[in-house]
Amino acid sequence: MVRLTLDLVAKSANQKNRKEESITQYLKKITHLNFSNKNIDIIDDLSLCKNLSVLYLYDNNISQIDNLSFATNLTHLYLQNNCISCIENLKSLRKLEKLYLGGNYIAVVECLEGLEELRELHIESQRLPLGEKLLFDPRTLQSLANSLSILNISNNNIDEIKDLETLENLTQLIAADNQLLHVKDLELLLTRLPKLWKMDLNGNPVCLKPKYRDRLILISKSLESLDGKEIKQVERQFLMNWKASKDAKKNMKKKSMLWDASTPPSKSDFESTHQRIPGYYSPPQKADREA
Repeated sequence: MVRLTLDLVAKSANQKNRKEESITQYLKKITHLNFSNKNIDIIDDLSLCKNLSVLYLYDNNISQIDNLSFATNLTHLYLQNNCISCIENLKSLRKLEKLYLGGNYIAVVECLEGLEELRELHIESQRLPLGEKLLFDPRTLQSLANSLSILNISNNNIDEIKDLETLENLTQLIAADNQLLHVKDLELLLTRLPKLWKMDLNGNPVCLKPKYRDRLILISKSLESLDGKEIKQVERQFLMNWKASKDAKKNMKKKSMLWDASTPPSKSDFESTHQRIPGYYSPPQKADREA
């Protein structure tokens, strides 16, 4: 078992320390720490590193996020490819801007309330049991509504993303290799995300639906890139013109049907549909003539 301790940090920095600077002074000045791929299991007390702003701990064996409450100046935290099953103990990281949690065992996006500066959340490719999917705590989504700009939830067996409409400031959504199926759900989501300019849904069943790309381009004026392919203005304008022409024809047909239904038939119409039957007049009787 390897623990990330102050001693380990100090030993790794021996060559960088100047003779006149104590270990304590050095630890207090550290802003970046990189202990990726070091077989670390536990994060120990690092409270002397109060100026830490970037911490790389990816590709380790960490199972619990702990002992980071001291890191009030932390802006970037890299914890991808560990053994973490629960998002916890991050509420003190008020300045955190980027959080990387991909490749863990997390089943629920939760406990991120209070992280008002969080702009990027990367939680792709969670190693979930067969048949399970990544879920979102509505309270967490609501707390991130004003700050979150980039969200990566690829490869998490997700089949529904309606809840993400809360994230009104989202500019990039990466949700490739999931189980999204319905174009209408995506159209509704895009109407609620007016700042979204990049969306990647490659590998979802919905990508095979007829007119999938056309419909999403038409519904979102802000979208500039879809599934890694740029949306050019000429493409959007062509689709808009095509839709306008189609809608115009549909409206003309509708008006014509309404007019036909509301206009009373004319005399000629009546006569053409109801042929006049000739009347029969009997000739005067003989007695009548004599009288």
